[in-house]
Amino acid sequence: MKVTIGQINTTNGDIEGNVGKILSGIEKAKADGSDLVVFPELSVHGYTSQDWFQDPDIISASDEYIAPIIEASKGLTVIFGTIRANEDNDGRRLFNSAAVVHDGELLGFADKSLLPEYDVFDDPRYFEPGERRQVFEIGELKIGVAVCEDFWNDKTFWEERLYDTDPTDELIEMGAELIVSINASPFNKGKIKTRCDMVAHRARMEELPIVFVNLVGGNDGIIFDGASLIADEEGDIILQAKAFEEFVETVVLDVQKPDARGITGSEIETVRRALVLGVRDYAEKNGFQKAVIGLSGGIDSTLVATLACEALGPENVLCVMMPSPFSSEGSIKDSEKLVANLGCESRIEPITPAFEALMSQLEFKKPERGGENLAAENIQSRIRGLILMAISNAEGRLVLATGNKSELAVGYCTLYGDTNGGLAVIGDVLKTEAYGIARRINETAGKEVIPNEIIEKEPSAELAPNQYDSDSLPEYEVMDPVLKLYFENKLSPEKIIDRGHDRELVYNLLNKVESPANEFKRQQLPPTLIVSKNAIGVGRRRPITHKYRRSSK
Repeated sequence: MKVTIGQINTTNGDIEGNVGKILSGIEKAKADGSDLVVFPELSVHGYTSQDWFQDPDIISASDEYIAPIIEASKGLTVIFGTIRANEDNDGRRLFNSAAVVHDGELLGFADKSLLPEYDVFDDPRYFEPGERRQVFEIGELKIGVAVCEDFWNDKTFWEERLYDTDPTDELIEMGAELIVSINASPFNKGKIKTRCDMVAHRARMEELPIVFVNLVGGNDGIIFDGASLIADEEGDIILQAKAFEEFVETVVLDVQKPDARGITGSEIETVRRALVLGVRDYAEKNGFQKAVIGLSGGIDSTLVATLACEALGPENVLCVMMPSPFSSEGSIKDSEKLVANLGCESRIEPITPAFEALMSQLEFKKPERGGENLAAENIQSRIRGLILMAISNAEGRLVLATGNKSELAVGYCTLYGDTNGGLAVIGDVLKTEAYGIARRINETAGKEVIPNEIIEKEPSAELAPNQYDSDSLPEYEVMDPVLKLYFENKLSPEKIIDRGHDRELVYNLLNKVESPANEFKRQQLPPTLIVSKNAIGVGRRRPITHKYRRSSK
């Protein structure tokens, strides 16, 4: 039996374009002599189209878009994600479904029954849970179809489960001989391996093959990595699709030998590739061909510029250096070296005249080392933000914000200054991780793409004389492990302390993280590319107005 994985990159709401990709995938499957081609969850409409799923026109026309797919299915079986209207008066107006069509005929729908509402997911807002399981008989083969979460509740794999029922278990009990799972499973660190382990485990335990197809592409801050896979009845992964790119390819299910076309790579490499895909898709899907970045000579803006050049091409990236009275000589020198290595465009826009004019008008004192004139420091950042937005307006460039997760978590950033932009590229990347990605880029290239001077210099905002991040924050090597345990592992302060971290440090940091002032900043950030669990972005929800103050005693 030949199976084609239709790992496509969809755009929310672009039904014509998405259906066109499905039809192209069907033609490729036919050319390969495939028996079955499978596409991701909600591949017709895009995941997630959010409140567009509540639009009356979308609901009323939910069935008409699948007619060309049914017509194109002559000669093979096609499984794809779509929506269908709930004809009952009760409940949400739509089902999140997998349509199963064979040889020009719609055989039926498998409706998603387990609707996630954690992290970035909000399915119960739009969809009614499916109540009935169905095994589709195609020739002599019985196929069980599970939509995303309906596959993710195996009691023999997960130590803790979110739901009492397991729809995939029910399909197996009904006699399914092949399980097909269509997914829109977002990327985060470790996710590719988890999926492989999960699929292989279930295939081995149930002694039946599994086809697991995942969405690929960036949609706002959510990145889908693809990395679709097929396991045989012995639990061996016989195909893993390439991650972070479209993959429409065919494998013989019965051969039972590994297919080497897929890659996963190291964790730091997958994060880099996810960020590149996120930048590329956000720009292209929102009509931007070019980007602009404020280049300070520090690691964060350097990394964003490097990723942007890979995503959009160096000819489409403008780096703007905006020195102030407190900028070091190295900030311009190092930036110019980077620009030469990348081959992108650059310009220098000094902010000193505007800064001095505002200082005079407002009668502010100039910043001093260890001083308290934070407003004067922030003026510099806001002038830079103004310049970048002006260039964006004049030249149609996407402003890429450069703040990292460590700084954003504790509020070490300037609202309407360095938080300005259309996309926060590394807002879910800890400072120490940014250094790791930078070193990885140089290692992979076999040369110094990112100047070693930038990697080795002590971090500084350069908003006051001889200012360094360590004047205001703990060393990042000390701070980041605490933040990672709090955000990604969701540990309490006491459990973080039990891991060997200083009590006072932990409470001081987490009180900064949860302060209303810093949440106020974070909620005004541009969309943030998500690469971890519980990222700063749409998946982490906190009120601004709240009281959170915990004592270390």
